[in-house]
Amino acid sequence: MARLEEQYKKEILPALQKDLNIQNPNAVPKIEKITINMGLGDALGDKKVLENALEEMSIIAGQKAVTCYARKSVASFKIREGNPIGCKVTLRKTKMYEFLDRLVNVAIPRIRDFRGLKATAFDGRGNYNMGLTEQYVFPEIDFEKVVKVRGMDIAITTSATNDDDAKKLLAMFNFPLKG
Repeated sequence: MARLEEQYKKEILPALQKDLNIQNPNAVPKIEKITINMGLGDALGDKKVLENALEEMSIIAGQKAVTCYARKSVASFKIREGNPIGCKVTLRKTKMYEFLDRLVNVAIPRIRDFRGLKATAFDGRGNYNMGLTEQYVFPEIDFEKVVKVRGMDIAITTSATNDDDAKKLLAMFNFPLKG
């Protein structure tokens, strides 16, 4: 069992249950999944770009990344239907908690000029979305092997029904939110 998963079950769950005044422990908000997405517009011309991005994302997530393909053609971007345009990973259960632990305690503190994550990045249904501008913040990535600096989007999906409950949940996990 991951460290944060154990912490959730022993400390966070009872504290949130008391704080939100919820009788049923199954109704307490929890993190359901974390989705990591990387858009690769320059993968159209070079297959190596896609291979490198898939390898880096697999190393970061600890799980094999999947290629995303274009659903429809867009002439102005020179994209045809079926072209590879990105990669993604969906993490659940133990791997999700391990990734969240590395994100909060290792990767986020390594971001240059970091002053906290935006507290307004919730979507209204209790899910949090954030972006990283470079993959170097993860210590698993070898700085010398990186061909190009790429950003990624990280979506944290919770079972919370509103943003306030999700904010309290992420704060219990020591998520560095501003304000």
